[in-house]
Amino acid sequence: MSWFTEARFGLFVHWGIYAAAARHEWVKSRERLDDARYQRYFDHFDPDLYDPALWAREAANAGMRYVVVTTKHHDGFCLWDSDLTDYKASRTPAGRDLLAPMVEAFRERGLRIGFYHSLLDWHHPEFPVDLYHPQRDDEDFKAAAAGRDVGKYADHLHGQVEELLTRYGRIDSMWFDFSYPGRGFGAKGRDAWRSAELLALVRRLQPEILVNNRLDLGSGDFTTPEQVMPTSGTVGAGGLPWESCQTLNGSWGYDRDNLDWKSPDLLIRMLVENVSRGGNMLLNVGPNARGEFEPRAVERLRAIGAWMRLHGRSIHGAGPAEGMVPPQDCRYTRRGDRLYLHLFGWPMRHVHLEGLRGRVAYAQFLHDASEVRIGEPPADDPGHHYLQVPPDQLTLELPVQRPDVSVPVVELFLTD
Repeated sequence: MSWFTEARFGLFVHWGIYAAAARHEWVKSRERLDDARYQRYFDHFDPDLYDPALWAREAANAGMRYVVVTTKHHDGFCLWDSDLTDYKASRTPAGRDLLAPMVEAFRERGLRIGFYHSLLDWHHPEFPVDLYHPQRDDEDFKAAAAGRDVGKYADHLHGQVEELLTRYGRIDSMWFDFSYPGRGFGAKGRDAWRSAELLALVRRLQPEILVNNRLDLGSGDFTTPEQVMPTSGTVGAGGLPWESCQTLNGSWGYDRDNLDWKSPDLLIRMLVENVSRGGNMLLNVGPNARGEFEPRAVERLRAIGAWMRLHGRSIHGAGPAEGMVPPQDCRYTRRGDRLYLHLFGWPMRHVHLEGLRGRVAYAQFLHDASEVRIGEPPADDPGHHYLQVPPDQLTLELPVQRPDVSVPVVELFLTD
């Protein structure tokens, strides 16, 4: 797990023919679209501006260290030139494998490669209708599909995973999505996917790969809280690594009219929050149907990158500061003998650090390496002009003016 916990920050990419609909990657299910109505997106998918080298550059400059890309989402459309289906990028007007150049571009930038692969497939003729299927309310369709064999579908699923793990070199993580046993009509889990067999296949083909926790096998190499901010005790039981997956605007796929965009400052605070609690953050971008990151996404990645250029060492390779309680509106991360104080709020002149008196050799702002003075009350001060603090607290003297960065960070050099 060393590369994973060192990286801390990755890019999620949700991209497929649903980008042409521009109404969320679940549009086929949400709007109950049958194959014939959904076919328009397949027939017109031609990402003529697709340049994965630009994607990789934006990710690397944002401080991301790995990428996870949707090889196939629930609609069954494949970005690669699979031998097991014609429902793939090479049969659209794009006319080519779209996954291979993406893998190459991100590798050239030094990012680790992860594949997201849906366990569902609403296009496959043997995938049984269930509570999420687009035709779940169509009684005639359900009657006609009553004889579908999930075992035959599982053979297809396993075959496609084998293609992915044998054609693109070393793959660092496999992000399966998702299992839903017990949720209602036609719900599926480990038995439907033959998950134990599938996991064994993955391990055999890629012995060093990391696999997430969504195969309904009880656990995985890491857990994946989705669009929530984990709190202490909710994830990572038994020390299991975790990664929160987050969106820029609540949608994974390109959603043209969605205006719920998170601000750059909020996204940076979310990243800090995750690392301070011992997790990673996988931040999603949904490219549009011409193959570009839209300007609102690029703006946010670049703002994060501007902050990460100055503050990346408080994130990469860092983790929680065990046993240390940060001040109000602050978060700690720690890497070795460096403790990082992230100031979400800006206090008036002083910030007091519990339990750190005598344990800090030096303090500086991370953005410019300027000294932050460690305050000590003058010997002749009767207490009227200097705050009286508990004997174990260390006081930092801050300027009145807040540094012009999204989240100011003080780097503390510990003596123990």
